[in-house]
Amino acid sequence: TGTLLPLRRLPPVAQEISRSTAVKRANSAFLLMEDRVGVKYESVNESKERKGGHGIPKVSMVPLVFLIFYEVSGGPFGIEDSVKAAGPLLAIVGFLLFAVIWSIPEALITAEMGTMFPENGGYVVWVSSALGPFWGFQQGWAKWLSGVIDNALYPVLFLDYVKSSVPALGGGLPRTFAVLILTVALTYMNYRGLTIVGWVAVFLGVFSLLPFFVMGLIAIPHIEPSRWFEMDLDNVNWGLYLNTLFWNLNYWDSISTLAGEVENPKRTLPRALSYALVLVVGGYLYPLITCTAAVPVVRESWTDGYFSDIAKILGGFWLHSWIQAAAALSNMGNFVTEMSSDSYQLLGMAERGMLPEFFAKRSRYGTPLIGILFSAFGVVLLSWMSFQEIIAAENYLYCFGMILEFIAFIKLRMTHPSTSRPFRIPLGTVGSVLMIIPPTILIVVVMVLASFKVMAVSVLAVLVGFALQPALVYMEKKRWLRFSVSEDLPDLLESSAAPPAEDDTTPLVV
Repeated sequence: TGTLLPLRRLPPVAQEISRSTAVKRANSAFLLMEDRVGVKYESVNESKERKGGHGIPKVSMVPLVFLIFYEVSGGPFGIEDSVKAAGPLLAIVGFLLFAVIWSIPEALITAEMGTMFPENGGYVVWVSSALGPFWGFQQGWAKWLSGVIDNALYPVLFLDYVKSSVPALGGGLPRTFAVLILTVALTYMNYRGLTIVGWVAVFLGVFSLLPFFVMGLIAIPHIEPSRWFEMDLDNVNWGLYLNTLFWNLNYWDSISTLAGEVENPKRTLPRALSYALVLVVGGYLYPLITCTAAVPVVRESWTDGYFSDIAKILGGFWLHSWIQAAAALSNMGNFVTEMSSDSYQLLGMAERGMLPEFFAKRSRYGTPLIGILFSAFGVVLLSWMSFQEIIAAENYLYCFGMILEFIAFIKLRMTHPSTSRPFRIPLGTVGSVLMIIPPTILIVVVMVLASFKVMAVSVLAVLVGFALQPALVYMEKKRWLRFSVSEDLPDLLESSAAPPAEDDTTPLVV
């Protein structure tokens, strides 16, 4: 058995002496070894335990479920536009169909690849291992931009829900100051630690879903099933419809960027994804089914914040206020979890030597200090965009990243079939290809339906990434910036042992 260590930062003289050895080790930082019998990937958690650990608490099952819940959803806030765009029937069918053709495949791929590479950086490491560091960087750039754009949405949604009670927050300087105050306060929560963020997500998730459960019970006597079947195919805003569905059911892979902070990720991650999948889809369908049939459907009224109006109709002012409070807190949960994912992604990229090493700097609470600051700055810059523009722009960049993920997933299945996968999708290579065909078609449709403005801005952002990666390589060569591979990275161990037994594979209930 031989152990391959990733390339570390060496003094210039030592680098010159060991150049040939360094090249071989640099390749091992990203490329999987050729499979002979099996390859065991040692997780960050196992490596830390062997080396004494850093004393930072790991995220356990329950907080992880709600971190995924908030990465993807946060509750039914924001799904109202699906009814406005296409009516009740297509909205309900859309959420069911999209869960099957998009959410389940993405969650399955995240479970397999996340347990194969259980470290911070997530999908960046997957793509780097399959396609090389250049495309890994492009994956990280596109997904980080998409995440920051997504995070800029939550202060907007928060203010949309409360402006009916506080009209001054509808625009102008008061709205701008409110965005800044929210961003600073929630950024500080991220700074204090991922464990705090996880348990805050649990509390916020329960508080945010509970009023919808109550509203659904109150709605039952008022339900008229005929309203579910209202549909006008000649009056469907397909762009808004698809973007709303896609936005509300994606980002399952975001949790992979902080897998290194999870307790026993090889077992915990797949199970948490399955539980979160049920929570997310049920959290959408339950209020959608009850509310569309309990009140007359006026499609123009189904915009951001309309659930609070329905709550007032069905239950009165107390339920209206509860929904608004839940919306406000839910958006806070979305914000802090998305920022965690974005910032730990930057930390993971720096630990792999893809970003300057100052991005790997942790605060005294173990959080990625520079990554948090960069993500917060991006949110402030993008907070001027409208709700629909934010959704369309983030979806476009997200689609680009997902194409790279699908390619990496299939390539690793083909080139490294014997590599240890604690969770493995119970499909062969052909079945895996067939599984990703529907979501790939969906990606193409979403990108084609984007407006010219969104398409132009998104393509320009991708091209910036194409130029940025060679620029960073040049800066490292000139020693203008310092890059290094973290000593705490897991090693790739070539083992003579057989691949994992069938009963060692963690099941994912979907």
